Amino acid sequence: MPNTDDTARYRVGSVWRALQIVSTVAQGSAQGSTLSELAHACGLSKSATHSLVRTLVDAGYLRAIEPGPRYTLGIVLVHLGDVAARQFPLTEMAAPILRKLSEETRLTIRLAIADDGYPVFVERIDALDAVRFHAPLGVRELPHTSAAGKAILATLTDAEVRRIAEECGLPRRTAKSICDVPTLLHDLAMTRRRGYAIDDEEDVDGVFCVAAPFFDHRGRCGGALSATGVKVGVPTWRLQELGDVVRLGAEQLTKVLGGTLPAEWEHAR
Repeated sequence: MPNTDDTARYRVGSVWRALQIVSTVAQGSAQGSTLSELAHACGLSKSATHSLVRTLVDAGYLRAIEPGPRYTLGIVLVHLGDVAARQFPLTEMAAPILRKLSEETRLTIRLAIADDGYPVFVERIDALDAVRFHAPLGVRELPHTSAAGKAILATLTDAEVRRIAEECGLPRRTAKSICDVPTLLHDLAMTRRRGYAIDDEEDVDGVFCVAAPFFDHRGRCGGALSATGVKVGVPTWRLQELGDVVRLGAEQLTKVLGGTLPAEWEHAR
């Protein structure tokens, strides 16, 4: 969640802490989070956490699972997610492009928005014969292991990338994950030259992803389009081919949004 001096002045503490708890549960285990885990993650006492959690459970934003209890997201958020998706115009405007990419590549196609340098996926389309991946929507993901994250990072300055790297810590997800800033900056420079990013089993073993950024009317990165598939039997030339297809899709979305490609991305091939 954003945390600046200007926003902090108007923040209602109890509401902020409740939203922190909901966000923590959303990013936690599918089996739910315990009260102790939530208190530790949010930096709250167990008594304060208990009061907030019980309120969220009563309102339907969280659900208590016994024995434990462990807490998962509540049914109210399912409804709100549907409403938010309908009200978010980007997904509607991008839908034809996502469907076309899915049909052309026969891969899982996802749409991510940029959240202060991090990817947050807001839509996905699975090809009919594609392997289905566990890819939840609405969750802020690591920026350095996914192709979408690296595509977004590649639109930032080196100083901004260093800040985000320090903030997230560049944790290792697989043996191929990039976990140091110099290597990451080199990878991002290659991304700019190609016009698309590659996740070569850096987030999940056996899974690859290619992604390209799209831009708004100010030339700022709005997010990225990505294609995900199983790495087995996919040669380098095919990754390059898929990267170009996704790049063209991202450029098309930029045009649909009335966006402008920055100079360094106009000639990326």
